[in-house]
Amino acid sequence: MKTSALPRLSPSQVETYRRDGYLIYKDQVFSGEKFNGLKAAFETILAHLPGEVRPESMDVPHFAHTELFRWLFDDQVLDLVEPILGPDIALFSSHFICKPKGNGKRVPWHEDSAYWKGQLTPMEVCTVWLAIDPSQPENGCMKVIPRTHITGRQGFSDYDAVDPAKNVFSTEIKKAQRDDSNAVPCILEQGEASLHDGRIMHGSDANTSDLRRCGYTMRYISTRTRFDHEKHGEFHHLYLARGRDHAGNSYADPNQAYQEIVDKRVKYGKTGH
Repeated sequence: MKTSALPRLSPSQVETYRRDGYLIYKDQVFSGEKFNGLKAAFETILAHLPGEVRPESMDVPHFAHTELFRWLFDDQVLDLVEPILGPDIALFSSHFICKPKGNGKRVPWHEDSAYWKGQLTPMEVCTVWLAIDPSQPENGCMKVIPRTHITGRQGFSDYDAVDPAKNVFSTEIKKAQRDDSNAVPCILEQGEASLHDGRIMHGSDANTSDLRRCGYTMRYISTRTRFDHEKHGEFHHLYLARGRDHAGNSYADPNQAYQEIVDKRVKYGKTGH
């Protein structure tokens, strides 16, 4: 597999990401034609979503829709994460989180790592949050609390229950363990992205505006990170995106759909992240 010779992040951008736990990338991630193809693929998947399924919960769509690997494995996105993860890259997960206009649910304050505890060693995940729609404060853009990936509980805070009817997830980081006043909005135009560390505290407000807000989270790890396939492989798969394996991981076939895993995740409540 190809290794990039032209990383898309400067050394100062990588330093910002490592220090703050996130980075706003104001260039277009994909070329115009390629982005339009992804947006069209998303709209098709959304149009066929069962009526009882909320559009915020379109988790691991690549398990069933293998056409998404055209973008998940594209050099334009892999060149974006290689300066952070190195040349050997695996796809860990992806998720369309679409807040419909008017009644889009709130995303409570959380750390992605809290949902993946025990799955990855070390816990080093870089998420590319690609704006399918413009993402603004009015329609519930993501907010992060900088540097929380390296301070406090470093990705494993304590959580309280919240109302699942109003929130995408049913738990939220305890108020005593976060400082909302330090939150920074990740304001993005269509096609731009933010990158964030899997351990950083983040969340977003409900979307009560008349504008939809959709993002595609593409989550990558170094192949030096070990996924506990023995304990978690029945619900999840990794995919080798670039380079070679270093940790003895098992990798799924990107040409094969795994609808049975999607069904099992729903049956046992493994959806969400």
